[in-house]
Order: sequence, then C-alpha cells, then structure tokens
Amino acid sequence: MKILLTNDDGYLAENIRCLYKELKKNHEVWIVAPKNNCSGMSAAISYLNEIEVTKIDENIYAVDGTPADCSYLGLLSIVDFEFDIVISGINHGANIGNDVLYSGTVGAAVGGRNLKYPPIAISVASYDAKDIGFITKKSIELIDKIIKSKQNFNGKVININFPDITEDDFKGSKATGLSKRDVPAKPIKIEDNSASKESYKYRYNISGEPLKSDYITDAEAVMDGYVSISILDYSLGSSEFIGDLSEILDE
Repeated sequence: MKILLTNDDGYLAENIRCLYKELKKNHEVWIVAPKNNCSGMSAAISYLNEIEVTKIDENIYAVDGTPADCSYLGLLSIVDFEFDIVISGINHGANIGNDVLYSGTVGAAVGGRNLKYPPIAISVASYDAKDIGFITKKSIELIDKIIKSKQNFNGKVININFPDITEDDFKGSKATGLSKRDVPAKPIKIEDNSASKESYKYRYNISGEPLKSDYITDAEAVMDGYVSISILDYSLGSSEFIGDLSEILDE
C-alpha cells in the first residue's frame, strides 16, 4: 500500500518519525509534512504564496507551508503515482470535539478523502507521550482494520484519539461521536508596554469543557482511558437540503 504520511507538528516531530519507521516495514511510505510546526492551521492553504518543498531524504519532503498544502502537493505534484491513503499524525495533543474544526492534523487528512481508503487522523492526548512505541503499534493495528473493512467511508475522515497510556494501561477502543464543548475561556491579554493605547495583544486560552451527551463522545472515551475512533463527515452532501431551502424561498 502506498501511504502519504503527514502531520501538523512538522516532519522532524518524534511521533511522525515513529509511525513512519513502523509503517514502512510493510508499506511504501512517503513523509510530506510541514517544515515547521503548523498546529491550529485547520485546512488553510497558501493560496497567494509560492510554496517551497525540500527533499530531505529518500521519501521524505519538508513543505514550507500548511498541513493542507502538504496533502495537496503530495497527492498532485511531488510523486507521479496515486497514493492509496493519507495518514496524518501521530499528533502531539488530542483532537477531540469542536477542536477538529481547527486541527491541522485533521485539515491535512481531509485532502485524502477520495482515495482508495479513507484518510485517518491520529492523535495522542499528550505532548510527550509516555509510550509512543505502543501507541504507534496500536495505531497500525487500527489502520489495518480500517483498510480491511467493507464499510463505505467515502467522503469521510477517521479520527483516532489515544489517551496518554502505556501498553499495560490499554483498556480497548470505542466508537464515539464528537463531543460538544462549553464556552471557551476568555483570551489571555498580554501586558504591553507600548505607547499606543489602541493596540493590544492576546493569546488563545483553553477550550471549553466537554459537555455531557446522550452518546459516547470522544472526550468521554479518552478521559476514561479508552482509544476513541470517530467518523468525520466531509462528504459535502448539502443536496439533501435543496428541497427545504426551496420551500423557504417560495413562501
């Protein structure tokens, strides 16, 4: 299987290197990943800029652009064949609930949703995982299950989140839905000693707390020590609402 492996933490990040090392034992794998950390970039593209791509090593390319740029260039330019799947991760930090809207990890995966197999975004709820070796091994097991599945995931993205666990801590995996979050904390205002009274600096604060739902959520599963697997629907199937909108417009 030909795999385009990407992320938003950068091509030098420990987690993507671990996954690359294991995946290439049984597959043809290319890393096409950002030159620098691009967390929080969602599916942004460098539309008005030229994008520099540097060949670092055989099958490893660093892109001076966004995670979505990596998928775009990897799928359409850097190589002269079609990949079977895009795998994005393993991200340093979880991507659960509303956070998937801003996630560069998920944004990079979205570009591969019309390939032979559905794209897979993988994250771990830690910036320094206790046992990235086990998480990598378990990630590959889940990847294998998904590509062998007869389910139709066309237009979808598989979003996998690991708690920060070791092999001894592993409880299992759960199919989950996205959690909804409460209102996020107020932005953090940075003290600024500049003379201007009209200019301010802020930083993002923590996301809102996950809310309770009537289904098993990704946040709940991860907090309980389980691996969360969710389906994100990017099929863009808006045609089903044409009738409803027509009724409104014709009133």
